[in-house]
Amino acid sequence: MNGRIVIVDDEPITRLDIRDMLETSGYEVVGEASDGFEAIRICQEKRPDLVIMDIKMPMLDGLTASKKIIAEGTTSGIILLTAYSDKQYVAKAKAFGALGYLVKPLYEQSLLPMVELSLAKGKEVQNLSKELEKLTQKLEERKVIEKAKGKLMQIENITEEEAYKKIRNISMEKRVPMIEVAELMVMLDE
Repeated sequence: MNGRIVIVDDEPITRLDIRDMLETSGYEVVGEASDGFEAIRICQEKRPDLVIMDIKMPMLDGLTASKKIIAEGTTSGIILLTAYSDKQYVAKAKAFGALGYLVKPLYEQSLLPMVELSLAKGKEVQNLSKELEKLTQKLEERKVIEKAKGKLMQIENITEEEAYKKIRNISMEKRVPMIEVAELMVMLDE
């Protein structure tokens, strides 16, 4: 399958048409919803690659639901649908991080390329987010190690290089990550 997709529209006929276009092209439709509340719940359960969501729906509109779904990270991307090409909606969609915006009625020749591009961009964004998370964690660990080195340098009156080697040697000898040794050393005076 090319991607796992959730369809959200208050019109059952529209959902059926979109499902048919997607499944015929090899995509897996993992859920359908008729309002924003259902969309949020289904995304939390299914964690789809992409959500295709109407903007105007009863109870909870697609823009608000999109904002919540994107904030929770329960999908890699959202394509918004509307019968209106209002610039205000486009601006909000852009601000919320939607990957695409299509005006109804939908045609296969416009929907499928948008889905393909959105899936690719969604994966790219997801990979960048994971990489950023790793780098942020490494930076935080590095800060703790630097703090531990500083404490060791002060307490034992040794050079920065000697302090680093000491932390590394304890880490290797006790078979625990350097970050754990550093965290314990930082806790000494706290």
